[in-house]
Amino acid sequence: MKLQRLFVALTVVNIVLLTFSWAQSRTVAAQGIAPVLRGRALEIVDDRGRVRASIQVLPATAQKDGSLSYETVLLRLITEKGRPSVKIGASEESAGLAFSGPSGTKDTYVQLGAKGDASSLTLRNEDGREQILKP
Repeated sequence: MKLQRLFVALTVVNIVLLTFSWAQSRTVAAQGIAPVLRGRALEIVDDRGRVRASIQVLPATAQKDGSLSYETVLLRLITEKGRPSVKIGASEESAGLAFSGPSGTKDTYVQLGAKGDASSLTLRNEDGREQILKP
């Protein structure tokens, strides 16, 4: 009879522990999604560890001519060979978007930009032909 009471007591304790554990895991799961991801930079890497996309805040820097560039937020999408083929940048001074040609090219690109109160679209081919559109 004592053995049967012991088994019943152990069963009750196990049920209480299981219930407590289940209730606690539901609470943790509900809090598992952070409402905001904060950091100074973000990099997305492929399965080989190579950076394929990044978002950075670049500090203001002094230029060669003595002027000061503005702090800039820059998004880069990078090919498997390491070429940043898409760039989107924004600062207090300007904003722009650039698409570069494939890894074997140097001068094939499209740039769309707005600086101050002016905007432009530049198209350039590898053979050097270029067209700039301004309003």
